[in-house]
Amino acid sequence: MKVLCFSTLYPHAAVPQHGVFVENRLRRLVETGQVEAKVIAPVPWFPFKHSAFGQYAMHAKAPKVEVRHGIEVHHPRYTVLPKIGMNITPTTLARAAVRCALDVKAGGFECDLIDAHYFYPDGVAAAAVAKALGKPFMVTARGTDINLIPQYPYARKKVLGVAQSADALGAVCQALSDEMVSLGMDTSKLHVLRNGVDLDLFAPKDRDASRHEWGVDGPVLVSVGGLNERKGHHLTIEAMLGLPDFTFLLAGDGENRSKLEALAKGLGVADRVRFLGPVAQDRLASLFSAADISILASSREGWANVLLEAMACGTPVLATDVWGTPEVVAAPEAGRLLEARSSDAIVRGVNALWPDLPDRGATRHYAEQFSWAETTQRQIDIFSSILGNS
Repeated sequence: MKVLCFSTLYPHAAVPQHGVFVENRLRRLVETGQVEAKVIAPVPWFPFKHSAFGQYAMHAKAPKVEVRHGIEVHHPRYTVLPKIGMNITPTTLARAAVRCALDVKAGGFECDLIDAHYFYPDGVAAAAVAKALGKPFMVTARGTDINLIPQYPYARKKVLGVAQSADALGAVCQALSDEMVSLGMDTSKLHVLRNGVDLDLFAPKDRDASRHEWGVDGPVLVSVGGLNERKGHHLTIEAMLGLPDFTFLLAGDGENRSKLEALAKGLGVADRVRFLGPVAQDRLASLFSAADISILASSREGWANVLLEAMACGTPVLATDVWGTPEVVAAPEAGRLLEARSSDAIVRGVNALWPDLPDRGATRHYAEQFSWAETTQRQIDIFSSILGNS
């Protein structure tokens, strides 16, 4: 099957961690030998490439075309108007996407179907691509495209339009699937396709060597994720006041870094909070192995891969009880869910988990049930069904 994958959530050379979960799912499909794929992963147009201009500038550095893991990826530019462009972006994205898709077709790649990720604006643009190419398409929901964006009437109308025209709908967890049903989407089209974890890349490393590598001793907490309000890193930093024996390693970057650094300094915990910046995926296993507990205090998550990645390295997790997270943290050996999203709840959660940490081998064993194999086969079955019906 020839699949054209479409999403703005896809890595590129300048931002290799962006949307890596979409890339990982596609890589597993291609590795079966049953799927040939190319990718259209648009990036916002921006006139400046200096890092001082933040994420827009980083995306501006994306090459027009690159090959990642043997897969050809195209990065057409589309216009984004920050803060006021929510209703306009689907149109500008669709125009760029259709032009690129026609170019890919003219270059000799005649796809059988379009596999899109994220309903708005990506799904809206994917529907336009499917219409221009005369091909069926599938859209997978990943989180805020279902649990937040449909709160806006115009976006909700567009999301439901995409769901009606798509040949199949995916959701990365059952909670999102249930919400899609409540929005009025066709249950006969819905498939829960949870993310998997790379059990080879994320595997336990020698604890002593890992702790030496990261320069830590004593009890260690870790969080991996973008430095924004949604991820709740400020809550963990505040919790450090009540966890005087712990060191907190924070991997990631984002617009809130200076604010979080100021918070740690103002609370007098800066000596125990280390900002690591972006950490490459091939170093995350040693980071998780150096830690005792991995914390995710997000306000919203569809299916948080970082939880599985930590557990695959033998590190139990402490996470907020939101959307798909209870489906990931579903046994004592996985870790615990927070009673609330607050710094006090993090203190209580750490103090409850710390004296009763699960065996790291048991935590790894729990994560092993989340390989990519099942999701990959289900996708192949869905694609085959779509093509058989089209």
